[in-house]
Amino acid sequence: MQEPTGVSQLVEHLFRHESAKMIATLTRIFGIEHLSLAEDVVQEALSRALETWPYRGIPEKPSAWIMRASRNLALDVIRRQKSFRAKEAEIAQLMERAGSAGETATFSEHEIADDRLRMMFVCCHPVIPSEAQVALALKTLCGFSVAEISHAFLTTEAAIAKRLTRAKQKIQEAHVPFEIPGGDELARRLDSVLQSVYLLFNEGYKASSGEKLVRGELCEEAIRLTELLAQHPTGNHPETHALLALMLFNAARLAAREDDRGNLLRLEEQDRTRWDQAMIARGMSHLRESAAGGAVSEYHLQAGIAACHATANDYQSTDWIRILSFYDRLMEFDDSPVVALNRAVAVANVHGAKTGLEAVRAIRDGAQEFRRAFELAETKPERALLLKRLRSCAH
Repeated sequence: MQEPTGVSQLVEHLFRHESAKMIATLTRIFGIEHLSLAEDVVQEALSRALETWPYRGIPEKPSAWIMRASRNLALDVIRRQKSFRAKEAEIAQLMERAGSAGETATFSEHEIADDRLRMMFVCCHPVIPSEAQVALALKTLCGFSVAEISHAFLTTEAAIAKRLTRAKQKIQEAHVPFEIPGGDELARRLDSVLQSVYLLFNEGYKASSGEKLVRGELCEEAIRLTELLAQHPTGNHPETHALLALMLFNAARLAAREDDRGNLLRLEEQDRTRWDQAMIARGMSHLRESAAGGAVSEYHLQAGIAACHATANDYQSTDWIRILSFYDRLMEFDDSPVVALNRAVAVANVHGAKTGLEAVRAIRDGAQEFRRAFELAETKPERALLLKRLRSCAH
């Protein structure tokens, strides 16, 4: 009999690192209308592995076993459906290819990457509300359970389940194709994908509710998805690398953002020896990649600002002149009071506190913006930091 603990650990690993790939491939084989079925059969196959492997032994190729079991379970369900006869020839053709892969090995890495990218474009389709996009991505692309997603967003499992159901209904109603868009549509859809993964990152970097401000696991998943996008020819665009650089620079500082009591620390208060230098180096590499092409996006400018902070030895040696130039350009994209107030900090560091204060006062409703943000903030650390800034606006 196989050691149950070893089997449990292997199945947990497969769930975390392989299930999303299998769901994407099964969805391509059986169609986007069977997304829920793909999720269910992979989960059932993993459960059967937990039951049988301790007694029969771990198969030589565990992933192929799970894939084959999932495929067979899906076929059993589809055969029982009235619609099977109409699609029998099509499915038989697809399963001829899927069958050989399931018996010997999984699909090629290139095919898997294509399938996961197709799934990413489905999850981030504009017809799906943004909060549902993130939940769907966590479920289908990251292997999060409904319970884990509800914990991440500090809501109930029922609320997340409803969110996922609505997202899948939108996919069905809009007949969203399981494909990588091309031509002019790719640029529009890629922008939607980038916005969605950035939203996921920000939910981890600055949680929207609860006692805890930072949720590193969400930042990690956002980075992983963006890396998947950047490594594929379809997503290998300057904007993707710029966003990835921005995420890496910010994630490098996660360990230093809070003190021992969970209070949020401002940049000048952080212990820079706790910053992840390897992550910063990766960020710089992607920032260089983002320089290809002539277009400059908001992600480029934000990444440039983050790079200046990440590479400064201390707060005093920060290249504030360069940061101010980035903020001047960023204001052309986003002239919101929050960006303007951050620019005012750069103005103060370049031209002195008096000039910086004048920049703050010049912002229409600057203090009101912070006051409104304070009222809406749902995490204690964020409220404490905003209170500091609100008081600075009042003096």
